[in-house]
Amino acid sequence: MKKIIVFLILFSCSQNSQENSNTIIELNSTVEIYLLENFDESRGYCIDVRGSKTSANIDRPLQAHTCYSYQGTVSVDQGFDESQIINNQFRINFFNVCMEAESMTESSQVILQTCNNKSKQKFIIDNNGKIYLQDDKNLCLTVSEISSEGGGGNPVHMIKTLTLQICSDELTPYQSWGIRK
Repeated sequence: MKKIIVFLILFSCSQNSQENSNTIIELNSTVEIYLLENFDESRGYCIDVRGSKTSANIDRPLQAHTCYSYQGTVSVDQGFDESQIINNQFRINFFNVCMEAESMTESSQVILQTCNNKSKQKFIIDNNGKIYLQDDKNLCLTVSEISSEGGGGNPVHMIKTLTLQICSDELTPYQSWGIRK
């Protein structure tokens, strides 16, 4: 019954205005944030909540993990709200949380917290794929050089630590991200 109601609302909005229809579609768009360099993982690395999909643990720092999109869809523990990224907020709707710098210092971990629009939750992704804090453009989201094996997948999924590091040209492969559906 709920699916029918949602369809009717979407159909009704699309009949009233093309602009409203586009807004509704954008608000429901889930994307993954992936590292442009694959390194040792042919399926790529995505920003990921630790744990397994719907039972992931939002109380632990974020990590870079094998992208699940090779399975056909963006996973809930790697799915960000595209409409919020343009507002400098990296929100994971399934868990109702936002990406946040644990502190605004080098080597800080990136955690998840209730979305509050404070400066530690304001990230910008620029045209070169660098993700940095709005209030400190020198701190970029960075994966570690070292990888470890995850707990599943075939072949086994890979994991890299995710921290904020000083943005630099020599770290570009570890600091360049893309967005895809």
